[in-house]
Amino acid sequence: MNRSFLSVTILLVLITDPLGNIPLFISSLRNVPQSRRPFVILRECLIAFVVLVGFLFFGNVFLSALGLSDDVLRISGGVILFLIALNMIFPGTGGKLVEDEIEGEPFIVPVAIPLIAGPSAITYVMLLMKSDPSRGLEWVGAIFIAILVTMVAFFTSTKLEEWLGPRALSAIERVMGLVLTAISIEMLLEGLSQYLARQ
Repeated sequence: MNRSFLSVTILLVLITDPLGNIPLFISSLRNVPQSRRPFVILRECLIAFVVLVGFLFFGNVFLSALGLSDDVLRISGGVILFLIALNMIFPGTGGKLVEDEIEGEPFIVPVAIPLIAGPSAITYVMLLMKSDPSRGLEWVGAIFIAILVTMVAFFTSTKLEEWLGPRALSAIERVMGLVLTAISIEMLLEGLSQYLARQ
């Protein structure tokens, strides 16, 4: 996995899917007072950033302790990403990470995890660090930009939903799903080839 900073950043934005998450985000903050929403957005995005950076630097230590290899991580990450991408293209058929209706104020779950820092994003950042540990600061920058894009999308979520409408948001999410499907297949095939080569 030898990718440029720009391609990694774009891929992280696609994986975190800020536009596709807008309806779920609005639903999760339905019971939160308007004056408190900016604080909740900042808090949840900060938590997601810390989680992703934590897995970036320490996720491989955790995997080593469990005895899991890179190829297994790629295969499992590809499967998870494929299910999420499938749900983006055909809603209701793939993996659904959160419920549509959230009661009370969200804290960590479900906005920070798994809406922003979901299993596919966590898997991807761990693979990034495995692929090139010397570029750790670049990967932190890519994570920061992806979270920043998500934060902007959440702050403007109501306006975006009004401007774009549900059909446009759905169309954008399906296009993102198509891209993620190709990426998930690439991860899966790469993991399988490495696994078979070790046998």
